[in-house]
Amino acid sequence: MTCQTTAHLSHHISPIIGYHRAPLSQKFGAPRQPNLVALTSVIEMIAPYDTPAAFIGLEDFSHIWVSWQFHHNYLYKDKLYKDKQTSLDNHNQQEKVDSAFRPQVRPPRLGGNQKIGVFASRSMYRPSALGLSVVKIERIEIVQDRVLLIINGADMIDGTPIIDIKPYVAYSDALPDAQSGFAPSAPHLLDVTVTELAYEQFIQIIANQIIHSETEESAKNKQPSVKELIDKIQSQLVMPDLDTIKALIAQDPRPAYRRTETHASFVMRYKSVDVSFQLLESGELQITNIVKI
Repeated sequence: MTCQTTAHLSHHISPIIGYHRAPLSQKFGAPRQPNLVALTSVIEMIAPYDTPAAFIGLEDFSHIWVSWQFHHNYLYKDKLYKDKQTSLDNHNQQEKVDSAFRPQVRPPRLGGNQKIGVFASRSMYRPSALGLSVVKIERIEIVQDRVLLIINGADMIDGTPIIDIKPYVAYSDALPDAQSGFAPSAPHLLDVTVTELAYEQFIQIIANQIIHSETEESAKNKQPSVKELIDKIQSQLVMPDLDTIKALIAQDPRPAYRRTETHASFVMRYKSVDVSFQLLESGELQITNIVKI
């Protein structure tokens, strides 16, 4: 009996080895699964896990598994770890965890109405608040003796704590005959159009950005720092970003219960801009405004 109680109260504490730096700073608009949108981002490793020696051999792999934490999950943060009024012992802490447990969730893929078990879903509201994603390695950068992993296809937002990284091994990790339950195929994409106003706003933001940036000559003579490299991915708009924005909106990030509302404006934050879009009677989503934050 004592052994069972001890096991029930035990917790495994994993170190944070890095942080995800990405164009998306909010949950709204983020892909619900990895590799649905070719979104470039960075895993910034932190000391002592940022040593280049720890990554020798990883360049031979095309993809990695990333374990990460749902850090914008306020149910998790508030109910599990933040109690400013009371100092909890281990027993009370476990009671707090148990009281926050949601045994069922409503996946957006099922319209947001049908309930299924949390362990039959990839919901962020799970006991560990941990996510798991396969992403592509674009390249491994060593800047100022620190490792930065440039990746593609992540479903994580900016600031996501990284718990672990492992190489993806195709012969054992890829199972083409696996059954995928209520999500047997990729979600249906909606058509996305851009108004002339929004396109002009996008072009003007890029033009203003170029004016205020360093000259090409000085940039050539200066090796980018970690901060500058991350800032380029997090904040600086480039023309291909418009296609990425359209791809993100095509996933339809709107809440399932509001997907029939026409001309209701929704705002997705991407890099340094807020992108407004709406559903038209034709069934397509239309980007109406792109404004600098």
